[in-house]
Amino acid sequence: MQNSVAADELKAVIERIERLEEEKAALAGDIRDVYAEAKGNGFDTKIIRKIVALRKKDHAERQEEEAILELYMEALGMG
Repeated sequence: MQNSVAADELKAVIERIERLEEEKAALAGDIRDVYAEAKGNGFDTKIIRKIVALRKKDHAERQEEEAILELYMEALGMG
């Protein structure tokens, strides 16, 4: 009987994961649609993606990355 309970629990976990994967795919499609809309309105989606990534980081982390980027660019004569 223990084996049956474990199998039922495993099946429930797998089904939950499958539902979440379906939701994730739907959300990814929605996000693509929003980027397509932005592009259609004349926005640069590459820059929008960068802004979205930057907004996920806290201020200190962004400042540190910007400082390192500036340092590297200066080292390469790009500054």
